[in-house]
Amino acid sequence: MNKKKILFLYLKTGGGHFAPARSVSQYINKYKNAKADAVLIDGFAKSSVLIKIIIEDGYRILQSKAKWIYELIYAIHKIKIISIISAFLVSTFIEKKLEKTIANEKPDKIIIFHFFMIMPVYKILKKKKLNIHVITVVTDPFSPHPIWFLKKDQTFIVFSSELKQLCLKRGIENENVSVFPFVLDEKFSKIAAHEEISAFKKKLGFNDEKVLLILGGGDGIPKGIQILKSFFKTYKDYEIAIVCGKDPELYDKALQLKEKNNFQKLKVFGYIDFVYELISLSDIVITKCGASTFMEILISRKIPIVNSYIWEQEKGNLNFLVNNNLGIYEKRVHKLPEAVNDIFSNLEVKKQYHQKNESFKFESGTPKVADYILNYPQMI
Repeated sequence: MNKKKILFLYLKTGGGHFAPARSVSQYINKYKNAKADAVLIDGFAKSSVLIKIIIEDGYRILQSKAKWIYELIYAIHKIKIISIISAFLVSTFIEKKLEKTIANEKPDKIIIFHFFMIMPVYKILKKKKLNIHVITVVTDPFSPHPIWFLKKDQTFIVFSSELKQLCLKRGIENENVSVFPFVLDEKFSKIAAHEEISAFKKKLGFNDEKVLLILGGGDGIPKGIQILKSFFKTYKDYEIAIVCGKDPELYDKALQLKEKNNFQKLKVFGYIDFVYELISLSDIVITKCGASTFMEILISRKIPIVNSYIWEQEKGNLNFLVNNNLGIYEKRVHKLPEAVNDIFSNLEVKKQYHQKNESFKFESGTPKVADYILNYPQMI
């Protein structure tokens, strides 16, 4: 069998698109490199700086500073013509450079991890009359952006049976939609043992106590400072860690608050590469409801408390969490300490959350998705 080349196309609009692409490509290159070379391609890598600023930086700024504007933009894209126009405009910035990339790489397969990559890929293949297999991985497990489904004759990978049913209602053929567990970093393929957790705590400077983690993702967490302030006078026998991500303002203010209030049980982290270790050593995680982060929390059998989410993009994630009693939604910052203290002080409540989590038997879908991609189509 000839070794295949597979392109994994993503955009850095948050971590929810890049993280799954990286996880599957790394898995293939580590364990299946005799069969294929997986190449990660940033769709904006060689495009205009302007489009990167508008899409990537705009996404980040709106989500942290003006979430309601982002939610409004998301809502109007439910109007099909708006979605088509947006996809076309972004495609014009991507297509030329992407065409060169495809010509240079000569891939056997292309795996799409962002909806803005769909139109330019198919336009290029049609224009150049290329017979390259394409798979679209819908990275939102429950409530995806409408642009994902403008082209119905695609091969889709989705991460929930609920989303597959939505695809079928949209007129997509059943055989074109495959359901897998959510793709996560290889580390999350196993739950850390007690001895490993103790080692993580020692390495990162924690005592052998209960830990509350405040984690929003690569761009930090909304209302991070307000959340910290709410715990100054109410936290008890547990340590608190906050991950500020790529938000230097949050990082600086958190350190200032720690020093000013002599908050010795607070640990402040910036952008990190040890999320697995931090989630593993924590007991409760205050978070927003991005797909990758909340699935990492659940697969690690921790209790998530969601303080914010993006309507309507993350609404499905929140509903899944709350409707299945896997976590808590508490948007009132001043009520967060009460929710945390109730869990820490009530072993029966904590046990119920853990039992419910275990009943779902969460697993990382990375190996299964990698094998599907390698064997697609089945006659290869």
